[in-house]
Amino acid sequence: MKNELHLVLAAASSLAFAAIATSAAAQQISEQAVIDAQNAWGAGIVAIARTHADGGDYAARATEHINDLYAYGETNVMFKPTMAAEDQFRETFEEALSYFIGQDGTEDKGFAISGWTNVRWENNGIYTNDASAMAMGNYYFTGPDGNETKVEYTFGYVLVGGDLKINLHHSSLPYSPE
Repeated sequence: MKNELHLVLAAASSLAFAAIATSAAAQQISEQAVIDAQNAWGAGIVAIARTHADGGDYAARATEHINDLYAYGETNVMFKPTMAAEDQFRETFEEALSYFIGQDGTEDKGFAISGWTNVRWENNGIYTNDASAMAMGNYYFTGPDGNETKVEYTFGYVLVGGDLKINLHHSSLPYSPE
């Protein structure tokens, strides 16, 4: 009986240690990780625009941008682009690509090939936990003429293979009373 109790206590102790080790390994996503993901997104938009202006394969660059930064194929993605009215929501990779590079016969003129030279972020808030993060604020797109366009955003992120990927992207132009 004493040996059986010893075995039960040893097993319970091992399970408790494993639970603590697992809990310690699951660290909260940092605000810096979200900021890094935002900067990568902005740099990607600028790179698509530059590749287009240089006559390069901007469709391949946009494909890389979406594959690297969005969670299409991993989980559902909710994407509501700024300049979309007829096809407001982009649930698929193909719809996102169309928005970024344009597609004949659609409302998509190619947001990412509009000549953007910089994307600047002003976060109103960043919220994180161990599996997801959200950020909301304004981002500013610098056009080829040097003028900035202010856009409101909400981004959601999930961890996929250790990388933050976008699973929610909503952008809109600020309200302008007429």
